[in-house]
Amino acid sequence: MARPADHYKTLGVDRKASAEEIKKAYRKLARQYHPDTNKDAGAEERFKQISEAYDVLGDPEKRKRYDRGGSVFAGGANPFGGGAAGGAGADFGSFSDILSGIFNTTAGRQRTKPVAERGRDLETTVSLSFEQAIDGAQVPVSVATHAACGTCRGTGARPGTSPAVCPVCQGRGVESQGQGLFSITRPCSRCGGSGTVIEEPCPTCGGEGRLRELKKYRVNIPPGVKDGSRIRLPGKGEAGLRGGPAGDLFVVTHVADSPVFQRKGDNLEVEVPITVAEAIRGADVEVPTLHGTKKLRVPGGTKHGTVQRLRGEGPRLLGKGASQRGDIHYRFVIDVPSTLSDEQRDAVEALSKTMNGNPRERLMREAGR
Repeated sequence: MARPADHYKTLGVDRKASAEEIKKAYRKLARQYHPDTNKDAGAEERFKQISEAYDVLGDPEKRKRYDRGGSVFAGGANPFGGGAAGGAGADFGSFSDILSGIFNTTAGRQRTKPVAERGRDLETTVSLSFEQAIDGAQVPVSVATHAACGTCRGTGARPGTSPAVCPVCQGRGVESQGQGLFSITRPCSRCGGSGTVIEEPCPTCGGEGRLRELKKYRVNIPPGVKDGSRIRLPGKGEAGLRGGPAGDLFVVTHVADSPVFQRKGDNLEVEVPITVAEAIRGADVEVPTLHGTKKLRVPGGTKHGTVQRLRGEGPRLLGKGASQRGDIHYRFVIDVPSTLSDEQRDAVEALSKTMNGNPRERLMREAGR
């Protein structure tokens, strides 16, 4: 078999990189080489390599074993593939197994096959336009995952052969050490806790029983998602081990900015420029909404930064029914021209003579100046 790739080099991070640095590097590369957006030759294979590297380095236990130069599976090659979400390695039985190890009883010796494990959860990102996030959309998503090897049908053994019961632990997956009343159990040093060994590994998957595969889905994005929303697809994650259920797939949304609307929690905000004259005397102004325009009344004497709200005109609120929507806040910004024509300058001078009060008089009086 070919020498495995350097996962740190694949993600472009230092061996001392933190878990957050590894996660950020993975997300950046996954977006760059995602087959749905990158159609270059080799992008799909590169995406698989990136996902496989994060599969190991993103799991603290797998990373420890990888850094020690060993297999990412406890005790050696696991014929069934990677660990379950939230940790690596095998499930070594129930509480009765632990008691049996301490008191040297026979309760833990009844298990002759490994316990099924839930598959690992997966995460991928999807890029959305602002309009798609507001209205909802159906978008393609690709995720690199494991699938059962077609040659050995997931057993990890060469066709015509089968995994054999481990001769060391007799299929229990654990070994006992100690004498007298007490003994300690540990994962079997021969099979790593699986209870079986593969004498003749499958030539296609090398005994793992699974192959890296790129799966493609079409995901329904609900209306109103925000940047960073997580959409859960049950059962679309990593395949389970030894007949266990599959994990879940979490799709994280990356929403592009809008040139008009700015997201503020459950609401939207829009800056509306108004002239000095409109701010002084008042006016009816046309403003954009998510699906058209509406008229707003600017009261006379409106100050810079004044906000008006249109209730229920904002984005749909996730999980609160189709009729529940946020608001749109319109912030009036007085547009002061940087240059004036002669006519405008004369008009400003005339206005200044008419409105010749000092608006700072109260400020200076209260400051004692």
